[in-house]
Amino acid sequence: MLSTPAERQAHILEIVRGEGFASIEHLATRFDVTQQTIRRVVNALCDQGLLRRIHGGVSLPVQNQNLAYGSRQGLNADAKRCIAHATAKLIPDGASLMIGLGTTPEYVAQALSRRNDLRVITNSLNVAAAFALNPDVEITIAGGTLRTLDRDIIGEAAARFFSGFRADFGIFGVGGVDLDGTLLDFHVDEVKARQSIAANSRTIVLVADITKFGRNATVRGGHLNDCHHLVINDQLPAAFRPIADRYGGLIHTAKDTGTLNAAGN
Repeated sequence: MLSTPAERQAHILEIVRGEGFASIEHLATRFDVTQQTIRRVVNALCDQGLLRRIHGGVSLPVQNQNLAYGSRQGLNADAKRCIAHATAKLIPDGASLMIGLGTTPEYVAQALSRRNDLRVITNSLNVAAAFALNPDVEITIAGGTLRTLDRDIIGEAAARFFSGFRADFGIFGVGGVDLDGTLLDFHVDEVKARQSIAANSRTIVLVADITKFGRNATVRGGHLNDCHHLVINDQLPAAFRPIADRYGGLIHTAKDTGTLNAAGN
């Protein structure tokens, strides 16, 4: 039986990722619901860019770019907010933080925005804005090329910027995670900035909702091996069970209450 919307979406994503295509009729029969109910679920997934509508059903999208930032901010908002509050529990007052671009890191910044004596180093104007009204936070922003729609700074200068610091924590998201644990993004410059954060942080925290697992993105860069913590919002899809087994010690599931639990607990 399908239960919560998140569980419905996760089940359908697993099927399509495993089979490459699923018809509306097949999904309705499999979950014993009406085709109208299934269409509502797959339409939401298609609107998020996770599936692609084709005649009679859905398939995996062919993606070479991410959704617009404004569109992504509201997607999976509850999951991102839950991840953010759980991640904030890992960060003590007085810490130095490198925070990368993307919507989930922005949610983390909002969750940390009232904390004391933080030093924040970022290439995201959204992250900087989240802390801007707190006089107890020192903010240092990268120079480089501004992507106006995303409100972040990328390019070689931005990647070099992070190498001038050493932070207690590096916090970043990704465009996708492949089945072997490879981290994926949509642009080379995004990967360069993320890798520079990882190389110059003592503790690396990857924040990603479970829709990122198996998501198509074309630029490789980094691996789960590089991370000390992976904060997600739910159990990983079945196809990622080997990842869950191998990296169980670093995976934390942020429950609806904002608590942080080690995988399997």
